[in-house]
Amino acid sequence: MIDGPVMGVHPGLRGAWIKETPGGHTARCVRPEHPACVHGTFVAGILAARRTTAAPAICPDCTLCVHAVFTDDVGDGRTPAATPAHLATGILACTAAGARVINISAALYQPIPEHERRLVDALDHAARREVIVVVAAGNDQSIGSTALTGHPWVIPVAAYDQVGRLMGRSNLGRSIGHRGIGGPGDRVTSLGPEGGLLVQSGTSVAAPFVTGTIALLWSLFPDASATDVRLAVTASGPRRTLVPPLLDAAAAFQVMNGGR
Repeated sequence: MIDGPVMGVHPGLRGAWIKETPGGHTARCVRPEHPACVHGTFVAGILAARRTTAAPAICPDCTLCVHAVFTDDVGDGRTPAATPAHLATGILACTAAGARVINISAALYQPIPEHERRLVDALDHAARREVIVVVAAGNDQSIGSTALTGHPWVIPVAAYDQVGRLMGRSNLGRSIGHRGIGGPGDRVTSLGPEGGLLVQSGTSVAAPFVTGTIALLWSLFPDASATDVRLAVTASGPRRTLVPPLLDAAAAFQVMNGGR
């Protein structure tokens, strides 16, 4: 998970397998009420919170590597942002730590060409190592791609509401529509500051649902290739729309299970 720091002492994360990767900010929350900690803990909760909590996680027994790339609320106040260089460092660190899937619920800022080249190189490295990278598409209501969402190995994630409609503020684009997927992003409950719960919306919320689904599938089918898992989750086929389909975890399982 490349995000903000996580409040590991949250009751919902008791017993979770969380480890910090080198090269980033501290992965432990110093100020639980800070936006960076709130965001990181919320995303970690979707992935790794205990199933007995009021906000059970998708893959609570998976090991969660945390690489903190921001410590304050940068950007538009909805999706925290990080530099391409910081994201590149995080991708390399998580890959070196043995991660098989990486969740990035952050947008890009400071699009300096040489820094973006470093990010592309890190994503190329993840592809060679068969480490799947899942990225929030962003919440700016814009059309287009970044060096992050436009990379052919990345799975960009748009947000859908509770009745299965694309949320209007999700970013869209050719790469998002052709290779991405939609995830639940409307009023999702997860872990909040001070040991409580919190409700949030957006693509940052939707991305870990896709990441968690991939983690569960790979846990069930450990010998599957990254390509097999990607195809099952994204239901990849010829697409010419800017809007990705909504994630269907049950259908992905059936594909991985040979249609049975």
